[in-house]
Amino acid sequence: MEQGTRAELLGRLVEAVGSVAVAHPTRVAVDGPPAAGKTTLADELAVVLREQGRHVVRATIDDFLVPRARRYPRGEYSAEGCYFDAHDHDALNRVLLDPLGPGGDRRFQHAVYDRATDTALSPPVTTAPADAVLVFDGVFLMRPELIDRWDIRVFVSTALKETVDRAVTRERRVSSRADVERRWRERYIPAQQFYFALVRPTDHVDIVVHNDEPQQPSWETRHNGRTQSTQDRTLTGG
Repeated sequence: MEQGTRAELLGRLVEAVGSVAVAHPTRVAVDGPPAAGKTTLADELAVVLREQGRHVVRATIDDFLVPRARRYPRGEYSAEGCYFDAHDHDALNRVLLDPLGPGGDRRFQHAVYDRATDTALSPPVTTAPADAVLVFDGVFLMRPELIDRWDIRVFVSTALKETVDRAVTRERRVSSRADVERRWRERYIPAQQFYFALVRPTDHVDIVVHNDEPQQPSWETRHNGRTQSTQDRTLTGG
C-alpha cells in the first residue's frame, strides 16, 4: 500500500498507462461505486495525459444507459435491475471498446445516449490514433461482458456510507436528501454488494485507489491477486 498526494497518485496512474505496449489505443477502465470519485479521477488523469502529449478519448458509462422507459423492468429501486438492465453493453463494445481494441479499425463513437434529454445519440464517427488512450469511467466495468476489453483496470474504493453523503452534496440542487438516500440505500449500494458477490471486481484490477480522503489517497498495485481488506471494506461500508 502506498499513500501520497493527488499528484503522486496521478503520476502512478500515468506510469501504468505508459507501461502498456499494445498496437491499438490503450483502454483504461476506472471502476467503482457511484459517488466514489471515479469521474473526477478519470477527468484528472485525462488532463495529465494530454499535458504529456497523449491523445485522450474520454468517455463514461453514463452515455451508454438504455432509455428510461426500458431501464426499470424490475422496478426503479431494484438492485439487480441496476446491474442487469441499466446499460447497453452491446453498444458499448460495438461502437467504442472493440473498435479501439485488437483488430479494431479505431473508428469509434463515444456515446449512444443523452441522459439529460433521455434520447438516443449518434455522434460522428471519429478515428483514434493508434497510440491514443481511452479513459473510461463507470460502474460495473469488471463484469463478464466488459472485463476482457480493458488494458488497464483501476478500481476506486470508498466506504459506501461515505458515498451517500457525497451523493447528497452532489445532487442537492436536483433531489432531496430523502430521495438521494433512498436511491443509494435501496438501489445503488445493494447493486454494488450484488456486483461484489457475483464478480469480485477487485480480484481483477491492476490498481485499487482508496479514495476516502481524495487529497491524501492511498493505492495498491495488484497483479490479479486478492486483497481481502478491500473486499470487506467496500461491502460493509466501513
